Amino acid sequence: MWLIIILFVFIVQVAIVLIIEYRNPAKALAWILILFCCPLVGFIVYYFVAKEYNIHKKTRSVKASQVQDIRDHLWQVANIVESVEDMKNSDFIYNKRLFDYISQIPGSPITGSNKSQILTDGQIAYHAMLEAMESAENHINVEFYIFRPDMIGTEFQDVMIRKSQEGIKVRVLCDGIGSYHLKRSFIQRFKETGVEFHFFLPPIIAMVDRRINYRNHRKIVIVDGKKGFAGGLNVGDDYLGLYPKVGFWRDTHLQLEGDAVYFLQTIFLHDWRLASNEHLMDLSFFPEHQCREDQQVQILSSGPDQIRDALQEMCFTAIAIAKERIWITSPYFIPDPGINEGLKTAALSGVDVRIIIPWKPDSLWVHLATLSYVEELLEVGVQFYQYRKGFIHAKIIIADEILASVGTANMDMRSFFSNFELTAVLFDLATIQRIEKDFEEDMQNSTEMQLSTFKSRPLLQKGGEVFCRILSPLL
Repeated sequence: MWLIIILFVFIVQVAIVLIIEYRNPAKALAWILILFCCPLVGFIVYYFVAKEYNIHKKTRSVKASQVQDIRDHLWQVANIVESVEDMKNSDFIYNKRLFDYISQIPGSPITGSNKSQILTDGQIAYHAMLEAMESAENHINVEFYIFRPDMIGTEFQDVMIRKSQEGIKVRVLCDGIGSYHLKRSFIQRFKETGVEFHFFLPPIIAMVDRRINYRNHRKIVIVDGKKGFAGGLNVGDDYLGLYPKVGFWRDTHLQLEGDAVYFLQTIFLHDWRLASNEHLMDLSFFPEHQCREDQQVQILSSGPDQIRDALQEMCFTAIAIAKERIWITSPYFIPDPGINEGLKTAALSGVDVRIIIPWKPDSLWVHLATLSYVEELLEVGVQFYQYRKGFIHAKIIIADEILASVGTANMDMRSFFSNFELTAVLFDLATIQRIEKDFEEDMQNSTEMQLSTFKSRPLLQKGGEVFCRILSPLL
């Protein structure tokens, strides 16, 4: 009798998962595996973790007129690229389909008056951010997934506190899960000195609200609405290579001036509202800038609060239109079926597809899931390289010489569908070539994976890869 009851309960749980997740078979299979291993506990976890993000819950209170006023203002003051003929990169003339897609992403236009600088060293990137904050005259807006209370974290805090005491408005936003280790005393020091601090989805609130699975993975620093930073770096000594277990840390960050900063600002203000319920949609956050450079940049945001998966769609479109090369760097490589098939098709059609992943992982589960994709892609001609100089955390895509992207999103399903992410798409040829040069240097510090050698890996590892791949939609 007890066996029948247990079987009935299990069948009911599976039926509920299938009904809710019928549009996402991979995710449904992952949850069914968890239910099979832990029938009751697995369903409780599913209840708290798997809830869809309600995109209307936090947006109803936003006045449409406020948003429209800001949009109208930005479209007036920014140099918006509205036709393919206005693209400085001549390759776009032969890729009108790509332009038509990316230029129609809501709230993310291609802007034409920008200056960008690639920062591939943590020391240099942190120095640039701290120097920019020191020069602030109006406000500093800071948003990070991880903010550690260590040496560099304290240095960031000291600068922000000093500027706050000078009368500069300073706001700090950290993800509730990524920065859960921040001590109350560290946060209290912010608040006592006038720095506004909020967590994005604190763990307890996220658990009660059944949003524990959603993370704000963005990294943003904005100074006076005129200078901005975004990319792979969080705030912590490990990003300076000071953790012996990790060693050298290879990342890519981006410094921006000009129109693109306006759209970084809108992302921050949106996230600030979600975390604090404070509406800051004011034209004073979008002052006239003095940038006279003509680099073209697009800022893309993606998250569970949006109707479209803009980053996944951009990656898929870039892969689909590439004629010569697709070069990717990602610490976590767990592509969704569309991206996976796109890479296979590109390689089989003669496109040079290269992917750099870590040799030394920071998560065994995610690393095994990554390796589960390697054999099938090696078989069709994709080249994989494992970075050996340290840990590579950069998130890069290079498509021909038409675009390159630098951002916070990994090439995985969590970044595409669950996290709040942002990416800067760069169209300037000199900038693309700089990123290309960095990629080639990273390859020199990597070992190319050989199909024959990889096929001979231990059976236990293969089993782990299968298990982790099934769970990968949840990792």
